[in-house]
Amino acid sequence: MKTSISSALKTTLKATACAALLASASSAFAQSSVQLYGQVDEWVGAQKFPDGKSAAEVSGGGMSTSYWGMKGAEDLGNGYKAIFTIEGFFLAQNGQYGRFTGDTMFSRNAYVGIESPYGTVTAGRLTTPLFVSTILFNPFVDSYQFSPMVWHTYLGLGTFPTYSTDMGVTGDSGWSNAVSYSSPNFNGLTAQAMYALGNTAGENGAKKWSGQVLYFHGPFAATAVYQYVNFNSVPGDLGSFDTSGVPGLKSQSVAQAGVSYDMKFVKFYGQYMYTYNQQTISSWHVNTGQGGVTVPAGPGSVMASYAYSRDGGGLNQTRQTASIGYDYPLSKRTDIYAAYMYDKISSQSSGDTYGVGLRAKF
Repeated sequence: MKTSISSALKTTLKATACAALLASASSAFAQSSVQLYGQVDEWVGAQKFPDGKSAAEVSGGGMSTSYWGMKGAEDLGNGYKAIFTIEGFFLAQNGQYGRFTGDTMFSRNAYVGIESPYGTVTAGRLTTPLFVSTILFNPFVDSYQFSPMVWHTYLGLGTFPTYSTDMGVTGDSGWSNAVSYSSPNFNGLTAQAMYALGNTAGENGAKKWSGQVLYFHGPFAATAVYQYVNFNSVPGDLGSFDTSGVPGLKSQSVAQAGVSYDMKFVKFYGQYMYTYNQQTISSWHVNTGQGGVTVPAGPGSVMASYAYSRDGGGLNQTRQTASIGYDYPLSKRTDIYAAYMYDKISSQSSGDTYGVGLRAKF
């Protein structure tokens, strides 16, 4: 009887130990983490678009658009990780989600993916390589209120009804139904390729792709990116609208290059962008250049930027935009800023934006 009990006890102990080892291995194998983060940015000032009227504002996103997000990773072993990110913009001035009325809840990013020693693959709603290059190589980064390069790239072609221009990039800073591959870092050099599907039979939105290389080495950084988007008249496809009196847009190709060099006492930025727009009957192109600096001043920094665009074959316009601002950090997560921007499109009255703001990150 004692032998039987002893044998059963040993078997139980072995099973318990084995289960503990498996649980321990499983825990070590599948470690995971989830992070909540974001920022709130509000500014007070006034804004006047070209050919428009000035309006006093208490508005969001002076230096950066307010957003919140969650991201997580699970260790799959052997250098592989499962990752996810969901990020949504919001308007802190009125509590609405999105960047504007009608925007989706998670319009910043919403994807899942796999990280590996051979690179990262993601699928879902993804930030475009063009947007990344645009914001990394200008002093005002991603400001939709004070960055001249952001205005010349994303605020122009069919964006605002308050002025007429055929300069700028169609589409959003993020693509839905997209798949992306990002390479490992090779001594500061990385590459990315992205392709977006239409998800609807016959929709030319399926022909949307981009490629980018980025290089960071000490004080020097550079980028080169190309983006191609094809349009048609299918409802919901971007080419279905008439853009500032230039209808029938069939496709758009954008090539952009950027450099920066940090000398500690001043950081220089430079960008060049060529945009080619193919219409049903004819076409037009736009050349854009941007130069800027950031200069440390006390605990903060002075920012200055100038962008110039000229189109050919379209409305034959020029656009000049200049900004100056100062950013003062109150802590590692909170800063205050003041900025002014002048914007002029040929044959239209000039516009300007000025204000002060507070940005808090979490």
